[in-house]
Amino acid sequence: MAAIAVLIAVLWHPHPSAHADGGASARGKPSASAPADSDATMQAYAQRILRALADADTNKWTRYWRARADCAATRNAERTRRARVLAALTFAICGELETLLGVNPADYPPRGENRAVGLLLNEPGAALGYTLFVVSSAQKAYLLDPLGRIAHAWHLQDALPGETLRHATLLDNGSLLALGKNGVWEVDSRGNVLWQYNTRGIHHDFIKMPNGNVTLLVQGRKTREDAIAAGANPEFVHKDGILYDYLIEVRPTGASGGEVVWEWLVWDHLVQDFDPSKPNYGAVAEHPELIDLNFPLESQSQNPLWDWLHTNAIDYNPALDQIMLSPRHFSELWIIDHSATTEESRGHAGGNGGMGGDLLYRWGNPRAYRHGDADDQRLFWQHNTHWIPPGLPGAGNILAFNNGAEFPGYERLYSSIDELAPPVDGYRYRRNANSAYPPNKLAWTYAAPARFYAPFTSGTQRLPNGNTLIADGPAGTIFQVTPDGESVWKYIIPQRSPISLWRDKVAPARLANETPKDDFPRVAKNDMYRAYWYPPDHPALQNLDLAPGAYLQGDGDKNLRDWARAAVLAADFGQPLADAHFDIYLNAYENNAGNENFLIFFKRPCAHEDARRRFFLHIIPANARDLPNPRRDHGFENRDFNSVDRDVYALDDWCIAIAPLPSYPIQRIRAGQFTGDGQVWRADINLNE
Repeated sequence: MAAIAVLIAVLWHPHPSAHADGGASARGKPSASAPADSDATMQAYAQRILRALADADTNKWTRYWRARADCAATRNAERTRRARVLAALTFAICGELETLLGVNPADYPPRGENRAVGLLLNEPGAALGYTLFVVSSAQKAYLLDPLGRIAHAWHLQDALPGETLRHATLLDNGSLLALGKNGVWEVDSRGNVLWQYNTRGIHHDFIKMPNGNVTLLVQGRKTREDAIAAGANPEFVHKDGILYDYLIEVRPTGASGGEVVWEWLVWDHLVQDFDPSKPNYGAVAEHPELIDLNFPLESQSQNPLWDWLHTNAIDYNPALDQIMLSPRHFSELWIIDHSATTEESRGHAGGNGGMGGDLLYRWGNPRAYRHGDADDQRLFWQHNTHWIPPGLPGAGNILAFNNGAEFPGYERLYSSIDELAPPVDGYRYRRNANSAYPPNKLAWTYAAPARFYAPFTSGTQRLPNGNTLIADGPAGTIFQVTPDGESVWKYIIPQRSPISLWRDKVAPARLANETPKDDFPRVAKNDMYRAYWYPPDHPALQNLDLAPGAYLQGDGDKNLRDWARAAVLAADFGQPLADAHFDIYLNAYENNAGNENFLIFFKRPCAHEDARRRFFLHIIPANARDLPNPRRDHGFENRDFNSVDRDVYALDDWCIAIAPLPSYPIQRIRAGQFTGDGQVWRADINLNE
């Protein structure tokens, strides 16, 4: 406490002329060992630490992590001699943070010995902050503290019934902005929907703009006839036409809906050199600002491509007023001019860059505009392309999760995090005539020593201390690496994961014959789209109660695999319920969270078509009030579950499917399988008999 009293006296009664550095700083010159503003920087850190200690209105854990992050920052700051006195006093306080605030972070070991999921690594070099992720299958969002505990959770099953969430970000007011299959929602800390916007075709990503608007990525459709009329080669066009992407900026109005105030359509910026009689005809290589309509359709001529672009990310740069897109099937990133009006965005002139809605910059796959070949390709079905924000190491550069997947023959089969410095020239980008857009070399890259491989989803983020957050989507794994590539923090989402043994046999052969099946990622129930990291002093965290809660519980693939194998060997599947095309059993599966009831579907021998057909499951409760609100009128809960590569798997010559049941009392169950041709089989089960 004496150190606190002295520090307060020094901070609030400074003597700027009383330097002990030989008088250099007193004369207005910096010392040889520290920048001129080091005293002010050190003072700011110390004041923030004191405020964290004194802020009685904020949860003690939030105060602890804020103070600890500032304590870590002061250790690396250059200091004058006077600042060293401040530092010594500050370090004395930092050494007593746990005692002063009454917290005990040592109750969870920093490393993950004897654990297969949860927090596995937490080294001193990790950036201290809160990590947000969404488990789509559970319709839940979790905010973790640096020790892997649930600091806050959003349970959105009732608020967004039947919705498949993709990802979510925190707003400064503490609300969650969540993107689903059918819309975007702002949800408060208690799970109440404050605003929503629904329109057909919303997908993959959104941006909360500085002015409060929301920019959305939307998918439209052109018929086969439309595509051919625009100059597409009929040989490459899918029978159902082409899906294309466009952007809309929405100004929220009321609790539901919004006004579209800006729009950009990719279909307005095409070029093709197939048919001179059709619009958009021109030399592709002479127009890198335009999008070749027949790329990448031509690479899939044997299996015409329906989803032409599959854009999976957008980002906004307020300094340049530009938007970045990530069209996955082009294996490129594109930058367009947001300053152009909607009318200008339909053409080729206007806006700060003077090019209307044409591409200001593109990078990753120069063969898409005839200035390179496969050897020049740098991106491979990338995700989460974005500018590194101001104030962070590498600010202004572009960061991308480079998945490494692609169309057969172009895939790289390992993932990396790539950072590039775009050749900005005012509001335009430099490019030598008749060449690809630079750069040719990356500013920084990370590929795991064992070459991790996440062929889809996933994301990355630069952190204030220079670390990079990496979210391996298919593996449900979030980790931090230092600039030198050292892993210093790692967390595996421990949700229950019905494994996909069927995928072991099918997916590697389909995507890459040379990929060992044990190395190919399985899509589990803990898969995610992205994760986001927030510093302890982020405005959103001021509005959330961040008392540390329980550790997220769940089961990994290994437990269910072992249980299924043991059940087959022992021929003990639980309580038999029905004898149909599949034998159905009720089983109480014991896991870390206690007993859960499952329906178990077994069939032997297992044919390929048995596992690929979609299951349906209707649960009729004993009391209809137990159903979620939207389902009460129907009288049952629909828990259809997919068959391909997710919930149905093969073990030797057995087909096995596991469907978790709700905790409320159940009266009847309807189960079965169907295809597009109709119902294959059905079982009606009365559990009260």
